[in-house]
Amino acid sequence: MEKTIADVIDLAIQREEEAYNFYMDIHGKVQDAGVKDAVEFIAGEEKKHKAFLVGYRQGNYGSDALRMADVVDYKVAEYLEEPEISKESSSEDIYLIAAHRESRAYQFYSELANMHADSELKTMLSKMANEELKHKEKMEYLYANTAFPQTSGG
Repeated sequence: MEKTIADVIDLAIQREEEAYNFYMDIHGKVQDAGVKDAVEFIAGEEKKHKAFLVGYRQGNYGSDALRMADVVDYKVAEYLEEPEISKESSSEDIYLIAAHRESRAYQFYSELANMHADSELKTMLSKMANEELKHKEKMEYLYANTAFPQTSGG
């Protein structure tokens, strides 16, 4: 059974809603102000993605509404196991969990894009994948700087 474009967009909207709820759940559980700010920022980005996808489905945006950006993929999530989230999770754990989630979101959009021939939909899905990779970059950067802080020795 082939999915329609509307089905693909609806699935993506659902995933963005789930991501927003995931991050806001973490936001409500952690005490560290820096972590709260970071997950609130990412939750806000997921909310923007949902709004974009809703607008795209309604014909308000074309694929050129998103820009591709150069992203550094530190590949931290690929090499470190995803910790379980708990009340005792450290800030490093939260950032690593988020990096894993963003990696899965990137894979989701990349795989959807690769299912389509060259089209506006494929371009838009590729740009959404890039958006998620930017989030992964941010979370891996925060992880690295939290887990391995700069010392006075350099």
